[in-house]
Amino acid sequence: MEGVSIWVVPSAEITASDPEQAGELFEPAADKIYRHPTFYEIPDEVKHI
Repeated sequence: MEGVSIWVVPSAEITASDPEQAGELFEPAADKIYRHPTFYEIPDEVKHI
């Protein structure tokens, strides 16, 4: 499943994350219960999740 899509954007629109927010953005999802998919209620109309 690698390389199934590519995003093309103007280089002026690319930004970098703030290194001071690295913990919030890149810590393992297991440490954050709200990132677990069972935390959210998915409507029956939404398929393939």
